[in-house]
Order: sequence, then structure tokens, then C-alpha cells
Amino acid sequence: MGNDNPVVQLKMVWPENLLQNPPEVKLPAGYNLRTFQAGDEAQFYRLMELAGWPGWDAEQLRPWQEAGFEDCWFFAVETVSGKIVASAMGVHDPTDPNPEGSELGWVAGDPDHAGRGLGRAVCAAVTRRLIELGRRDIYLNTDDWRLPALKTYFKLGYVPLLFLPEMAERWQVICGQLDWPFTPEKWPTTRIK
Repeated sequence: MGNDNPVVQLKMVWPENLLQNPPEVKLPAGYNLRTFQAGDEAQFYRLMELAGWPGWDAEQLRPWQEAGFEDCWFFAVETVSGKIVASAMGVHDPTDPNPEGSELGWVAGDPDHAGRGLGRAVCAAVTRRLIELGRRDIYLNTDDWRLPALKTYFKLGYVPLLFLPEMAERWQVICGQLDWPFTPEKWPTTRIK
């Protein structure tokens, strides 16, 4: 997958049958969960850089904040230090396969705190909040190589959206790498109308 031929990102969706069963939010000891507060921006930019997305600033953040739903940007915070160590936000982001789309986006975690379920917690909190807000078309974008994140999304209940013919083959490879059941017959090809 070279840079000359950009690959379309994968999409996963929250299944309609789970809209009445939002994911549980669990945090390990030593961390708490809260929503964005004015003044969190600098820590968020640092977190995004640690997660591999350098260069965040007020200009890049502004459109996402404007598209965000109220109380739908969650942080996992290390209790002792007050340091933001994981983040995820829910935004109104309609796209072609998701015309009424609400996106779980910009999931990031501090590598020093990896493996503690913090990414899962912030993703569960955003998903739960979107469901509380009555959003039905909940999705996320991701990449083939983000295997830990993909496993987290599967465990939460998200399923692949097979919106292009080549998606089934890509997901077959990913499921093999994750030792996850490959069940394309159960996965949607279009979203909720």
C-alpha cells in the first residue's frame, strides 16, 4: 500500500440491534473519565502527537469542536497526575455511506498507558453518549494496520461496513491477524436509512 495510491479507510458501524444495549464504560483503578473542559487543548495536542498525529493546533481542532455533540468528547485522566492519557470524540460527520452519520473519531492514547483498557473506555463512553442523544448511524474510520484499535472496536460491538467490493478481502486479512471470526455475511453493506 504505497503513498502514490491512497487506500480508502475502513469503516466500522454500531449495529442497529445494539442501539438498545450501549457498551459498558470500565476504567482501571488510577484513572477517571471526564469530558472536555476549556484549557484541555494543549494536553490534547500532546496526546495526538504521541498517538502519531503531530501538528494539531487550534485551527485543526476548531472544525471538530464545531461538529461535536454536547458532552461527547471524553478523556481518560490519570488520577494522580491529572494527565490526559486517552481521548475520543463524537461528531456529526455525514458521509456518502453514512448520510446521517455520527462519527466516533480521533481516538488516541498515550503509549505509556497502553494495554489498560483506556481506549476502550473512551470509545465506549462516546458510543454510549451518541446512543443517549438518539443517534442511530454511528460509525468510525480506521486503518488496516491499527490492529489493537480494531480489536478494541470489535470487542465493543462495532462491525465492519462492507461499502466497497474490496472491503471483504481486507477484513478477511485483518480477522486472520486478530484471530477474530470472519463473518462477512453478518456485516452490513449499507447504513441505516
